[in-house]
Amino acid sequence: MAERTTRGHVLTARDVPLGGPRAMTVRRTLPQRARTLIGAWCFADHYGPDVVADTGGMDVAPHPHTGLQTVSWLFAGEIEHRDSLGNHALVRPGELNLMTGGHGISHSEVSTAGTTVLHGVQLWVALPGEHRHTPADFRHHAPDTVRVAGAEIRVFLGSLAGDTSPVTTFTPLLGAELLLAPRAVVTLDIAPDFEHGLLVDQGEVRMSGTPLRPTELGYLGTGHGTLTLTNETDAPARAVLLGGTPFEERIVMWWNFIGRTQADIARARDDWTTGDRFGVVKGYDGDPLPAPELPNVPLKPRGRVR
Repeated sequence: MAERTTRGHVLTARDVPLGGPRAMTVRRTLPQRARTLIGAWCFADHYGPDVVADTGGMDVAPHPHTGLQTVSWLFAGEIEHRDSLGNHALVRPGELNLMTGGHGISHSEVSTAGTTVLHGVQLWVALPGEHRHTPADFRHHAPDTVRVAGAEIRVFLGSLAGDTSPVTTFTPLLGAELLLAPRAVVTLDIAPDFEHGLLVDQGEVRMSGTPLRPTELGYLGTGHGTLTLTNETDAPARAVLLGGTPFEERIVMWWNFIGRTQADIARARDDWTTGDRFGVVKGYDGDPLPAPELPNVPLKPRGRVR
């Protein structure tokens, strides 16, 4: 959907099925026509709270990635991650799982049998050109909770409120979960050379004067040294703050791949279909996801809004 100029820079979500024939529905705020990137953040899916007994939970068969990093962050539930590097890990609330696709990796994501409610975000980071073929990798980090007046903060990437994540990124980034106390007004120091996005999960939050409802993503451009957030409700509000220096490269995004040209995407698709570039995910009960057909129209590179 288009950016709402009448309420500041607000991006609204659209519903998208995730993961083949057993798809669950997610709410996607990035990318869209109005904005492809916030820093190097290029993809944001928000899901739940889903009652697994009703929805079936998450069951995403092995699928490939290139040219990006995946960031998994949960509020509730548990997801089993398996990848072609041999990693077998659990995604739990308040713990970061970051997977670097680089030249190529494949993985599966399945909510565990003990999960009754599934709720979280799945985010992607575009790798810059000089690093987009970097070797595949996987990292886990459980950040401490930082308490400031009116808020609890977990910094999973970058730095905020005096805390810094040890996880390496290929461009300057910020990723943090914020839990705002009822009616709290919180002002945070932010990097003025970053642009920022605030994805509201629960509550109603005013971001530097712009009101945001649940599932909406507010945007703030560069040039700001502070960010003021106001919880407009009598209950706790939760949001995810994303930031980074503007990503100046134009990218082509299609299915699970990020490249610079249509030829990059076609090569990755062929390699998934016929080659061994992405390895094998062991331990998943089922077949890998087949690649969809490429569209008949050219894939156009897109970049940040200036």
